[in-house]
Amino acid sequence: MKESVIQTNAENSVTVRLKLDGQRGLLEKVIATIADSHCHVCAIDFVRPLQNGGSIRDFNVLTSGTKDANELLASFKAIPGIELLNFSDRTFLIHLGGKIEIKNRVPVKTRDDLSMAYTPGVARICTAIHKNPNDAYKLTMKGNMVAIVTDGTAVLGMGNIGPKAALPVMEGKSMLFKEFANVDAFPLCLDTEDTDEIVRIVKALEPGFGGINLEDISAPRCFEIEKRLVEELDIPVFHDDQHGTAVVVTAALINALKVVGKRANEIKVVVSGVGAAGTACSKMIMRLGVTDIVACDRKGAIHRGREGLNEAKQWFVENTNPYGEQGSLSDVIVGADVFLGVSGPGLLKVEDLKVMERDPVVFAMSNPTPEIMPEEAEPYVAVMATGRSDYPNQVNNVLCFPGIFRGALDSRARCINEEMKMAAAKAIADCIPNEHLRRDYIIPSVFDTQVAVKVADAVKQAAVDSNICCGTKFQ
Repeated sequence: MKESVIQTNAENSVTVRLKLDGQRGLLEKVIATIADSHCHVCAIDFVRPLQNGGSIRDFNVLTSGTKDANELLASFKAIPGIELLNFSDRTFLIHLGGKIEIKNRVPVKTRDDLSMAYTPGVARICTAIHKNPNDAYKLTMKGNMVAIVTDGTAVLGMGNIGPKAALPVMEGKSMLFKEFANVDAFPLCLDTEDTDEIVRIVKALEPGFGGINLEDISAPRCFEIEKRLVEELDIPVFHDDQHGTAVVVTAALINALKVVGKRANEIKVVVSGVGAAGTACSKMIMRLGVTDIVACDRKGAIHRGREGLNEAKQWFVENTNPYGEQGSLSDVIVGADVFLGVSGPGLLKVEDLKVMERDPVVFAMSNPTPEIMPEEAEPYVAVMATGRSDYPNQVNNVLCFPGIFRGALDSRARCINEEMKMAAAKAIADCIPNEHLRRDYIIPSVFDTQVAVKVADAVKQAAVDSNICCGTKFQ
């Protein structure tokens, strides 16, 4: 059996329809062939029998990627008595026609329905909102509607793929909002990379939305876009790539430190990656009490005296690396308690782990391939987390943004401030009782239905306590 770094997974699953003739042992040969191709059968469906005693069957198979899938198909074609009838990529299938749709909340089946939902009755609603604009929150979708805004310049690990190619990601985000917090969210993929134009467009869209979720906009433009929109809009604006990641990382760090018995103000943290996520994570763990942070980019540690740094990196010069450490990632990781990776695959080596402080904590969150694979790190770390769903301790923003927006919308908060973000982080961490914490269980499951509820409650309370609420949401 050949080796593969990436494990088999649902995202690379396929459905293969095979015609098996009546000879004995063919089904066993198919299953053995799948195993020999480093794939896994997750379901076998009987389609129909054949007159010669054979059958047509569908095999749902987990692969680790296109190469494995193609090799598997070639292996099937080489087996006498088997005919390949059809092949489908299951991930492409669920995207056919898009993943979201709009449905009516009230029926339009009769003349009375029409006269109340639309003309002439709707004019009374328009008049009411004209007299009191805040009524839009209770008489329209605005109070439960979030715009997911992107220009497609920093999509997942793919970079600048443009707004059309970014749309499937934004659709998926809409699904998560609805599934986990019953927030209606709609993707808005903008065909411009001009900062001023993006700000103008989003400001012009404000009447129809109760909140703005900025997504997959490249740094450093994302910082200015968010800053200006926060200043110029009276509805919550949240850049999830920055603050969502930071909230969940902070929650994970709170619990990881409990596991290893260390305090935030006593640890050294090395951050690999100083883009939107790395900057926001650094700022938030500083609020948690961390004082010794050394941030690295492709050229190594950021320190006073380095030239050619943009405004975002200059923040690291002024606020981190208190001892002026210089050199490569391998140089500055000596004696570190925590590694926080939001950079790229394979940047952290086993040799680096060996020189970290006792019971090191490693958050390797580059996707799909982490800075170091958990299998390599396992013997040398106390706690390991990644951004992937096929390993323990997945640091996933879905733990954060649905509940944050639910709380912000319900409290009619004007913004999402630092107090609300920290409240969300602590609520996520508190979802796991101290007695249940383990090295492979520092973060709750994304399917834990209580997470969004607890985050929303904590965020609402923080909004009230910090006096940023405009009023009470109509229930």
